[in-house]
Amino acid sequence: AAVISAVNPMTRLSESPAAFSSRRSGSVELTAQEQATVFAAREILSRHINRNPVLTSWQAVMDYCALAVCGEVERFHVLYLDRKNRLISDERMGVGTVDGYPREVVRRALDLNASALILVHNHPSGDPEPSEADIAMTKEVQKACGVLGLTLHDHIIVGAGREVSLRGRGDLG
Repeated sequence: AAVISAVNPMTRLSESPAAFSSRRSGSVELTAQEQATVFAAREILSRHINRNPVLTSWQAVMDYCALAVCGEVERFHVLYLDRKNRLISDERMGVGTVDGYPREVVRRALDLNASALILVHNHPSGDPEPSEADIAMTKEVQKACGVLGLTLHDHIIVGAGREVSLRGRGDLG
């Protein structure tokens, strides 16, 4: 975690947290320098997650998700993990609604020989609270994972300046 706090892009920006949150929500365009900073932060967090067990640094996962899956369009990603909870692949499964992906999510997990996964998507509105469709789709993926011996660790929804964990809310069993 020391690596993450030393390079946490939110502490490096010379703007207020409110201004950064507004930028994360997509309401303000990023300058070229800010885009380069965000890209560099994504790369640093990705390298950290690739070299270290993901679940022993949950804040790194949340930081990575907040940077990697944000914007004005809803994007659905899956973090595929190995047996030691290291990132195998971060794959964008779709743009727009999160409906209709359970089959593709599980098929790709098998292709990658993943043991576990974390679902991640953003809400461009800025409100990360899950919809009924988000919860229903998550439960479908969880059921399919259970049948095939895969673990669904969580579904994280990224909003403006805040992320919500469905496991943390009690929506995953």
